[in-house]
Amino acid sequence: MLIRPVPFDHPDAVKLNDEVQAEYHVRYGDGGDATVLDTADFRPPNGVYLIAYDEDGTPVATGGWRSQDENGEGNEDGDAELKRMFVVASMRGRGLARRILAALEEDARAAGRVRMVLETGTKQPEAVALYVSSGYQPCAKFGYYRFHEESLCYAKAL
Repeated sequence: MLIRPVPFDHPDAVKLNDEVQAEYHVRYGDGGDATVLDTADFRPPNGVYLIAYDEDGTPVATGGWRSQDENGEGNEDGDAELKRMFVVASMRGRGLARRILAALEEDARAAGRVRMVLETGTKQPEAVALYVSSGYQPCAKFGYYRFHEESLCYAKAL
């Protein structure tokens, strides 16, 4: 498995983002995550976007982080916000999400971020299990979905 950084608007990133959005729609029935993301959000040193490729060069997993500081939406100075963690269905259960998560945490730490934060939802129990088993703890809600009942927010000191 090769994990490499790509721009958020790279064709492989767009493809996987479309897949994760479709999965969010199936789970929540709301058309996908409405959080505004920009390609610049994931440009080093203020973020990074990673894709894992299988031995055939097929993109199979993704995730990114972007810098967040105090912003009136519940973020704190020094936050790195995890976004678009996703593994294609045929590759789940192989530890790919855990590998991408570790790489993102290391990159955010190296960029001087002090806390990784993420928002997931009640209909994503696999994601919750990954984050809790990786040391994340519930935190005050932040971001676009902070007022939604199905929103769950977690944080981990870097």
